Amino acid sequence: MQHYQQFNTNQSPNSEVEEITFLQLLDNFKASMKRAFYEEDKIDRFCSTRGIPPSVLMELMSENPLALCIPRDYGGFGGSVKENIAFISAASYESLALSLTLGINNGLFIQPVAKYGQEAVKQKIFDQFLNNSSMGGLMITEPDFGSDALNMRTSFSEKDGFFHLSGKKHWAGLTGMANFWVLTARKRTESGELMRDIDMFICDVNAPRQKIVVEEYFENLGLYQIPYGRNHIDVHIPKAQKLIPHTSGIQMLLDLLHRSRYQFPGMGLGFIKRILDEAISHTKSRLVSSKRLFDYDQVQQRLSRLQANFTICSAFCLKSGEVADLENNLSSNGLEANVIKSVTSDIMQESAQSLLQLVGAKGYKLNHIAGRSVVDSRPFQIFEGSNDILYHQIAESVLKMMKSTKENSLYKFLNGFTIHAADRIKSFVNFELNTKLPQRKLIELGQVISRIVSMDLVLHLEEKGFRKDLIENALIILKQEISTLLNTFHVENNTMVVVDYNEGGYWLDLV
Repeated sequence: MQHYQQFNTNQSPNSEVEEITFLQLLDNFKASMKRAFYEEDKIDRFCSTRGIPPSVLMELMSENPLALCIPRDYGGFGGSVKENIAFISAASYESLALSLTLGINNGLFIQPVAKYGQEAVKQKIFDQFLNNSSMGGLMITEPDFGSDALNMRTSFSEKDGFFHLSGKKHWAGLTGMANFWVLTARKRTESGELMRDIDMFICDVNAPRQKIVVEEYFENLGLYQIPYGRNHIDVHIPKAQKLIPHTSGIQMLLDLLHRSRYQFPGMGLGFIKRILDEAISHTKSRLVSSKRLFDYDQVQQRLSRLQANFTICSAFCLKSGEVADLENNLSSNGLEANVIKSVTSDIMQESAQSLLQLVGAKGYKLNHIAGRSVVDSRPFQIFEGSNDILYHQIAESVLKMMKSTKENSLYKFLNGFTIHAADRIKSFVNFELNTKLPQRKLIELGQVISRIVSMDLVLHLEEKGFRKDLIENALIILKQEISTLLNTFHVENNTMVVVDYNEGGYWLDLV
């Protein structure tokens, strides 16, 4: 069991330092959430207002949850990804916004700084997190360059020991709230051209010439507690605050993003568990025609699918805990990271929609967990890679591997790629795959592959000793979904939008 030396700058060098285990740290954090959400404030009011009330934020940060991902050499708990996943899962059971706040801090700031930051600045920065409840985030997206991030226009030039960064960034979680930012930019040459590679810098907004101006705060549809907006970047960053890639800046960025995607299941698992618990509780107590909702067959189908989502997400958490620690280079793990992120976010939204359907009209209130969960979980399918794009990339990766092995049989390929799952779905996937597919079919293929990989990881979860009845239910649900997706994939569809549809397209003209 890993121990954590509780950081306290007021102690003398010779005083005893209290050591607590990870489980104690987790229990203390759960207690702080209980106090913040149920005793000092009411979570229903809290989750339908903009921002986090200062008293609530103070209580939530009282147990120093961000110490979890700070290396022990700098006074933190050690930086274990599996422990971070368990932590953000506990947070997402109570509040998806709080879980995402921790995920942004740990996955998008603390972890990359711990891995790529220069020694000259790391202790000073981590001290701010440990002692002053500082927060950090990542700015990549620009108003004209969202998914096309590698063509960003934020640029930098070097002069007098500083890097001068200028540009615009938007939709960065914790806009105007974070004390530190990792900023991405491209080097501008003397001729004015932008280099292809990406560099990353630590910006301390409270330091001279490093203030980031928030031009506009967005009225985001969900996740009310996390501020988003448009930022004007015109900062001078000291050389010591540049992140140092092990190879290239793009590889560093991919390592960062893939590690973050591997940690999505932490946010997903606690969220889905809460949805499942709420659904079981509601359907057991709600009577329709003198019969519990729980006893209707269609309701059981919904509940079993929710429970399958819980099992699938548990399998993702296990895999991420095995491979995503900082010492591993994840820049080439795009296929698996993309599967885990896209499927996690899809089943989060599906689970929220299902709870809302079960609860009915009262779930459509903004301060009810069902309606709130629908709008809070929806952006997870968009940020850090739109799922449509990720499914496209998954399919392209598989086709590239098949081409390199000169294998056209999908089953034979899967038999070596998903060793646990292939035989269970042989009758579905035993066909020759056309490698020249239109984009819409690539996306459909990516969805198929992602569910097959999900099945493979669920079977790996079974090997580790997970409860067998939960495994079997999840496998049945996944098999049904794979069959449905493949049926869609095999149906030819070349439909195109009719632009002048108003001409001859008004029903009243036919009466």
